[in-house]
Amino acid sequence: MKKILTLLGITVASFAYSQGGTLIVNNYTPYDYYGALIANNFAGGCYPYVSPKTPNGMITVPANNNMGTGTELRYDNYKDQYTSSLYPIYEWQVNVSPTSGQPRLWNHPAVGPASPVGLNTKWGSTKFQMFFAGTMNNVPEYHANLSLAGNPCNLSDDFFNTPSGSNSAEMFMISSGGINFTYIQLY
Repeated sequence: MKKILTLLGITVASFAYSQGGTLIVNNYTPYDYYGALIANNFAGGCYPYVSPKTPNGMITVPANNNMGTGTELRYDNYKDQYTSSLYPIYEWQVNVSPTSGQPRLWNHPAVGPASPVGLNTKWGSTKFQMFFAGTMNNVPEYHANLSLAGNPCNLSDDFFNTPSGSNSAEMFMISSGGINFTYIQLY
C-alpha cells in the first residue's frame, strides 16, 4: 500500500508541474520586448509546439516590467495564465506536426495542465526584437533568437550580447521545490 501511495504521489506531482513549469519574462531595459514565446516537446520530434495566437504570434512586455516592480510576464501554464497574468493569452496555436495545427482557447481541455499538450511541452525559446518604449521603432542591434540549453528543436544560444555590449539577454531554467522556472531576462 505504501508503494502505491508513493507512486500515486509522484504521478500527481508530475501532472501538477507539467509543461516545464512557470515562464517568467523580466524586462530590465528602457525598451519594450516584442517577442514570440515558444514551448515544444524536448523528448523527441519537437511536437507538440505551442505559441501565442496573437497578431504575428508576438507578446509585448513593456520597458522596466520585471519581478522587482511586480510587473513581469508570468505564465504558470497555458490555462491558468489567462486569469492570473498581467499579459494574458486568449488563444494558443498548437501544432502537433509541421503541417497540422489548431488554435485553442485558453480554457480548452487540449491546453490544460494535465492534457497531452501540457504534459509534453516545456518553454523552450523566444525570438524577439526590442523597441524604443511606447513606439514601434526598433533598437537596431537588440534582437535575437534564444533557446533554453538542451532544447533539441532550437539550437540558438541561451545568451545574447548586443554588438556594442550595452545590452544583453539570457534564457535559463532553475528548479526549486520540484517546480521548473524558465526565465527570459533582458538587460
